[in-house]
Amino acid sequence: MKSHEIKAVIEGLLFVSGEEGLDIKQVMDVLQLDRKSVKFYMAELMETYSSDARGIQLVEVAGGYQLTTKPEHASFFKRLVQAPSSTTLSQASLEALAIVAYRQPISRLEIEDIRGVKSERPIRTLAAKGLIKEVGRVDTTGRAILYGTTKDFLEQFGLRSIEELPPLPDAVTEEDVEEEVDLFFSKFQEQMIPTNEVE
Repeated sequence: MKSHEIKAVIEGLLFVSGEEGLDIKQVMDVLQLDRKSVKFYMAELMETYSSDARGIQLVEVAGGYQLTTKPEHASFFKRLVQAPSSTTLSQASLEALAIVAYRQPISRLEIEDIRGVKSERPIRTLAAKGLIKEVGRVDTTGRAILYGTTKDFLEQFGLRSIEELPPLPDAVTEEDVEEEVDLFFSKFQEQMIPTNEVE
């Protein structure tokens, strides 16, 4: 492949990897490139995204690479989150939130295993609304982000601590979690923002 094609593939890989990002070895394995070449292309992409004309940036985090928004645009993102049309949560977001609440700390892949569907967008929504946050990273290849609930989550649901969540059965199955999710939100939904957002 030509240089611009390789960078295009790397850009696509970074996009689909979402907030988990990619480490150098993953890119090396997928593109069959050596470490020096991967670092060269990453440096070129970083330079491209550093332009004022671009709305995202490529950053190196915990030995990996991740596409993120630019800090100088934070006020606009805050406005979007606070806009009336953005004050609701979808059923998918509520499911993801309940899973994080009961299983924290938990990674996106673990959430997706429980839900059975991709969950990157609900997680991004919950993080943007301040209901969940990064609480660490998995100590394995890829360094997946671990999520937990926030103080805002407790305030939204009128909880003093996470220990006040309705208890799960001793022998927990995925069905138990789904049932408890329904009970949990039946109890607290009136205290929570409306749930008619389209995922």
